Amino acid sequence: MQSNAAAAVPPAHKAGRQPLQKGQQTRAAILDAALSLASSAGLEGLSIGVLAELMQMSKSGVFAHFGSREELQISVIREYHARFEEEVFYPAIREPRGLPRLRALFERWVRRVSVEVDSGCIYISGAVEFDDRPGPVRDALADMVRAWQSALDRAIRLAIAEGHLRADTDALQMVFEVHGLILSLHHDARFLRIPGAIDRARNAFERIVQYYAQPGALP
Repeated sequence: MQSNAAAAVPPAHKAGRQPLQKGQQTRAAILDAALSLASSAGLEGLSIGVLAELMQMSKSGVFAHFGSREELQISVIREYHARFEEEVFYPAIREPRGLPRLRALFERWVRRVSVEVDSGCIYISGAVEFDDRPGPVRDALADMVRAWQSALDRAIRLAIAEGHLRADTDALQMVFEVHGLILSLHHDARFLRIPGAIDRARNAFERIVQYYAQPGALP
């Protein structure tokens, strides 16, 4: 699930990697604080000054690690994507190809959304903030979302190849429908605070799977 933007960034929090140098540790700590701030206040809520205050550093000290507010925003997007991969993508692709893997991708995605009910999803909030604002920040965000949609598309096509989904399944249409469930879940659970939204998302996903399933393929 690597986009061009993400490929240049080493995955975060990998077990067994070399200890960070002091400068890298400081940058990682700033980035962690920036990610928490962006989750609640949005990417536009990020500023060098606010981070400097949170980290009890000088503005010039924070600036030295990122160079600009725009680069800080892009770094936060990349870090969010790396953590999303670790929590959702990498564990799910250990499942067998076909419906087991597709179900795992969706289930882990739902679990992450359930945690983000109180913090916010940068993919979703960022799309609202930057949908009509061309530039590097929007490009980085769009690259990450496209990478995730490509992973879903690949999982669906493998499910077709395994004979779990019908051969005439429109993978892009199914991606659209599944992604739509997550947007609805985020809206109902975070904005409207409607109880049971997570269960409804899971039920709706199974209805989609049943619609596209090869007869006799479902357990």
